[in-house]
Amino acid sequence: MVTRKKHRSFKSNAAVFSQPHSIFYKRVDIMSANIANVLAKMIDYEQGCPHRVNHFLKVHSFARIIGEAEGLTSSEQYILEVAAAMHDCGIRASLLKHGYYNGKMQEEEGPAVADKMMLELGMNEEVRDRVRYLIGHHHTYTNIEGPDYRILVEADFLVNIYEDELAADAIETVKEKYFITRKSREILTSLYQSPNEAGK
Repeated sequence: MVTRKKHRSFKSNAAVFSQPHSIFYKRVDIMSANIANVLAKMIDYEQGCPHRVNHFLKVHSFARIIGEAEGLTSSEQYILEVAAAMHDCGIRASLLKHGYYNGKMQEEEGPAVADKMMLELGMNEEVRDRVRYLIGHHHTYTNIEGPDYRILVEADFLVNIYEDELAADAIETVKEKYFITRKSREILTSLYQSPNEAGK
């Protein structure tokens, strides 16, 4: 006589997975919700300015892809994605305060703006401290320390190359000076240094 194994019903499995005390699922939910909330908060912050929203969404996407490809830890990846979403938040503050902006102003004004939003989102001091540092240095290309800093710079350049319509020789210079990670170099080559067989 063959005894068949009793299978749990989908309902019982679903009940286990939906338990709020499951550390794994709770952690995933929190991380996902926080990044989604960061992006939503930045969209609201940049209201009336679709080009800046499009910019940070693209930078965040590239940063996420590169970070995951480079094997960042979950905390490094999280900090990178928050910083990528918020990296240009100093532009609006600079415009309101000075009537214009540049990279240095972004670095000076951005950290305080980002910190206020991160506090409202309930982020801890460790995350806030590193994100403030990254935002305060994302236009500083010397002494780049840490994979999150490196990838943020690369992701921002990937978008700026397109938005600023850099010439081929300038793209090559940027690539050799600032692109270190394998995935970022692959993306740059694919986007800007490969033939487009389909045309426009």
